[in-house]
Amino acid sequence: MAFLWIVSCLAFISAAYGCGTPAITPQVSGYARIVNGEEAVPHSWPWTYHVVIVGEHNKGSGSNEDIQKLKPAQVFTHPLWNPRTISNDISLIKLASPARLGPNVSPVCLAESSDNFSAGTTCVTSGWGLTRYNAANTPNLLQQASLPLLSNEQCKQHWGSNISGVMICAGGAGATSCMVRPRPYVSHPLCVSPPVRCSTSTPAVYARVTELRSWVDQTLAAN
Repeated sequence: MAFLWIVSCLAFISAAYGCGTPAITPQVSGYARIVNGEEAVPHSWPWTYHVVIVGEHNKGSGSNEDIQKLKPAQVFTHPLWNPRTISNDISLIKLASPARLGPNVSPVCLAESSDNFSAGTTCVTSGWGLTRYNAANTPNLLQQASLPLLSNEQCKQHWGSNISGVMICAGGAGATSCMVRPRPYVSHPLCVSPPVRCSTSTPAVYARVTELRSWVDQTLAAN
C-alpha cells in the first residue's frame, strides 16, 4: 500500500507505512482533471473532511454514509496570517471530542521542518472544489487531481511578489484546485489559498508546512 504524505492538502506518494496510509487504496490516473480532476475512490482519502464532518465521500443530502459530525472546541489561526497577501495561511481545529478512527477516518502525516519537496514532484489534492472553471456548483462526491509542484520562482511568474517562503504552489499543468467563495478552502488541518481566477493553467497556492511546522507543534503542545 502506498504511503501518502500530506503537505497542506498535497499527498506525496512514497514507499513507507504508518500515518497517512489509508485502508482503501486511492487510484490516481495521473494529471487528469478538481478543475480537471476526477472522482476519488470512496474513502480513499480518509483525512479529508467537509467542515468538521469526517468519513464523508458523498456530501449529498441523500447519502447514507457512516459519517461523524464533530463539534469544534477551538480554532487556532496563525498569528501572522495576512488576508491581503494570504501569508501564513494555516489554521488548526481542536475538536470537542475525538474522532473515531477506522477505515474511513484516519490521521494525516505532517511534513518535518527539514523535509524538502522539489519542483516537479507529483502530488495529489482532494476536496469538493469546482470541477470546471465555469461550474455553478461544487460536486457532491469527493474529487482528486494529480498536480506537479512548482518552485516559488516559477509561481511568482503567475502570482507576482506576494509569493513568499511560507507558500508552495502546485498545478497549472491541466489541473488545479478551486473554491466557490473567496475564503480559504480547509482540507485536513491545513489550508489552501484559493486562486483569484479558476484556471487549469494557473497554479494554486498552499501553505508550506515545512516552514510552519514549529507553529503547529507549539500550538498542539500548548492546547
